[in-house]
Amino acid sequence: MFSSKPFLIAGPCSAESHEQMLTIANAFKDNDYVNMIRAGVWKPRSKPGHFEGKGQEALEWLQEVKKVSGKKVCTEVATPEQIELALRYDIDAFWIGARSTVNPFTVQEIADALKGTDKAILIKNPINPDVELWAGAIERIQRSGTKDIACIHRGFSSYDQSSKFRNKPNWAIPIEIKRRYPNIPIYCDVSHICGKRNLLADVAQRALDLDLDGLMIETHPNPDAALSDAKQQITPDRLLELVENLTLRKGESNDTANAQIEHLRQVMDSVDAEIVDLLAKRKNIGVELGDIKIKNNMPIYQPERWREIVESRTEWALKEFDAELIRKIFELVHEDSIQRQMEQMTPKEKS
Repeated sequence: MFSSKPFLIAGPCSAESHEQMLTIANAFKDNDYVNMIRAGVWKPRSKPGHFEGKGQEALEWLQEVKKVSGKKVCTEVATPEQIELALRYDIDAFWIGARSTVNPFTVQEIADALKGTDKAILIKNPINPDVELWAGAIERIQRSGTKDIACIHRGFSSYDQSSKFRNKPNWAIPIEIKRRYPNIPIYCDVSHICGKRNLLADVAQRALDLDLDGLMIETHPNPDAALSDAKQQITPDRLLELVENLTLRKGESNDTANAQIEHLRQVMDSVDAEIVDLLAKRKNIGVELGDIKIKNNMPIYQPERWREIVESRTEWALKEFDAELIRKIFELVHEDSIQRQMEQMTPKEKS
């Protein structure tokens, strides 16, 4: 089922009405880019009192979407009872959500319920950045006898309120999963990573540049009126425009040295972007430190702290790097922090 590359899964966060789902079915009927239509049927929210899905009624709509569009359909499942009901409506594929993947007991219950079925399973990463937890979910589903498996990278929760992403991509983790399970495709749920429409195109391109196998993009006839995740959904027309503007890698060149080099460069670019983000975060912490020092009439440069930085950082890096290299790097970072704190202390001239 997941042989196409790039594989595109699109559809609303939630199946909200019969009319909404028929509109999506007709919009994607002649869209050659879309391989599968998604919609959440059961939508338990972080807090009660919000729209939580239409359940069995929405499964009937998905069944009709399948007939009208000619596309495969998928929905999220979290319990054996949900799997049993979805099987009754011949839903083609199920995905295990991030809140389920984080719990091995839940994953095992799902794996047991899947035994003897031939349905495709998509496994989202857990909400926290844990490679082993994701790998454990994959292997539990494999042991159920399920052959048609794919993974979905949807980013990771973070307490960092300054991040521009809803869920940080942390690309190194899906790259590691791809290395461990080369025969399992990985798709990028750009909607849940971004949380905002204006970020979707850049993240989708990054995912393809890193040689992920496809995308999941939430699509709604009227995104602003969506009952869940309104800010990250786009219209079918906007989806078409986004996909047509993506640069696709040529799969036939993957075995050549140049393709391998380009892939590693893309991975390196992603890691460098994370380094820059971390340096920016460190810079902001330095500014906060400067404020405290100024308010308490404390010196900006503290030799004891600098010695601690040099000793600890070089010790952390001994297995991978030369101590002198690490010292030089942190010398530059520390000097920049000191300079910024000095600028904070110097009163700004009135213009």
